[in-house]
Amino acid sequence: MAAVTVQDLLVRYDTSVVLDRVALAVGAGELLMLLGPSGCGKTTLLRAIAGFVEPEAGSIRFDDEEMRGRPTHTRNVGMVFQSFALWPHMTVAENVGFGLRERRVPRAEIAARVEEALASTRMAGYGPRRVDELSGGEQQRVALARALVVRPRCLLLDEPLSNLDARLRQSMREEIRRLCKSAGLTTIYVTHDQKEALAIADRIAVMRQGRILQIGTPAEVYRRPRSRAVATFVGETNLLEGRVVGGDAGGIRLDCAIGPLVAAPDQAFAPAPGTAVWISIRPECLRATTVPGPTSINVLRGETVGGEDGFLYLGEIAERRLRIGEAELTSYDLNPSAATPPAAGSAAVVQVAPEDVVLLPSDDDRG
Repeated sequence: MAAVTVQDLLVRYDTSVVLDRVALAVGAGELLMLLGPSGCGKTTLLRAIAGFVEPEAGSIRFDDEEMRGRPTHTRNVGMVFQSFALWPHMTVAENVGFGLRERRVPRAEIAARVEEALASTRMAGYGPRRVDELSGGEQQRVALARALVVRPRCLLLDEPLSNLDARLRQSMREEIRRLCKSAGLTTIYVTHDQKEALAIADRIAVMRQGRILQIGTPAEVYRRPRSRAVATFVGETNLLEGRVVGGDAGGIRLDCAIGPLVAAPDQAFAPAPGTAVWISIRPECLRATTVPGPTSINVLRGETVGGEDGFLYLGEIAERRLRIGEAELTSYDLNPSAATPPAAGSAAVVQVAPEDVVLLPSDDDRG
């Protein structure tokens, strides 16, 4: 399988910049997710790699081979579309073998490779069936088999699960990861679903307005976002404006609307004293406590917010709104014992570990 390298890629539609000098490197056999809101450029980037969009500038390489200017059919990529794009007048086997017939592969080899591709997607024996006899999940497997049968140098997936129901999406995303990793496929997968990206990616590239804001493992992107855009798009977070008071090997001391805080010193963004910052704290990192010790740090005392806006029961968690100092924060209670909200104004004491206090630059809108 090929490593894919994109360098300085520029794409415009009329006068609008859709990809703004994008750079990206995907290792051979890696599963990389392009994650971002609608209109951020992730599908355009995928289509440029496939050859459906011709960039104005930049480079697209498979290993050391330049792809820009080459027709799609010579790049040997497999692509799975959001709509599956299966032909209803063909059988499953005919759909899967279409790309091989276009390549004029011998008939006996087509039959063997179609059978192999169907078996790899757990669709063995489905070859004679018509597409309209299949469920949504089965059609998705056929689309995957059709992409795999050509033995692509790179597999490109454009929101392949968006037309499936929630339960089927969960099982299919696990199946896609199994397929890609067992075959050692270099895979680039477009999604706007944060949970999907966190669940199956080796690395995630978060996009916004035609640029890549951050690339990292799921844990890095979630636990150590580098901008407000990433922190708020990937999961939920509490954002506070603050200022650095000082710091040493024990941590970075901060002042903000909920009072003094200490952040762990190993921040990607390490500001000097006096610097204005944004502070990101995930709701699940605010842990309820009743008797903090005498040396405890980052203990926050406040009260619960009343009414429907202050409590939301979600089964495995309950979402609570807390008023602490001059700010309101969201916290998550794991496995809540009751579905009824606490009394408005009741005392709330929570604590956050320094490693869960993430500092972001105040001008981070530039990515």
